[in-house]
Amino acid sequence: MKITINKYQDLTTNKLYEILVLRSEVFVVEQNCAYQDLDNKDQKALHLIVEENNKIIAYTRIFKKGDFFKNSSIGRVLVKKEHRGKDLGKKIMIKSIEQIKKDKTEKKIELSAQKYLLKFYLELGFKKIGEEYLEDGIPHVKMTLKI
Repeated sequence: MKITINKYQDLTTNKLYEILVLRSEVFVVEQNCAYQDLDNKDQKALHLIVEENNKIIAYTRIFKKGDFFKNSSIGRVLVKKEHRGKDLGKKIMIKSIEQIKKDKTEKKIELSAQKYLLKFYLELGFKKIGEEYLEDGIPHVKMTLKI
């Protein structure tokens, strides 16, 4: 298993395509949710990629403060279906948090969590902020982590 963190401009066309296919598989097809995944934010993000046998099996998108939310943020967190249940989601979140912590000016991470993953993020130390809301027809909650 190989974990890399890439700037958008360092992604090959094939790697970017593989990321977009996987995001579509998980967020559009599996979750039966038609939404605009291509949001012109990938260009600002760092892309954490986990590969096994040269195939992406897990992914997150990381933003500096102000690029997406007021604070730094993590999004598009996914693990390929056949690789779930092995704590890979936890591992990629920890790596993503470690990446953000490298910038000593960062004080907080925020994210928009799907409600069904609330326990997962709470176990990582995130705190729920405010009320539940719908994002693309799916219940979400805002969460933050002080770092």
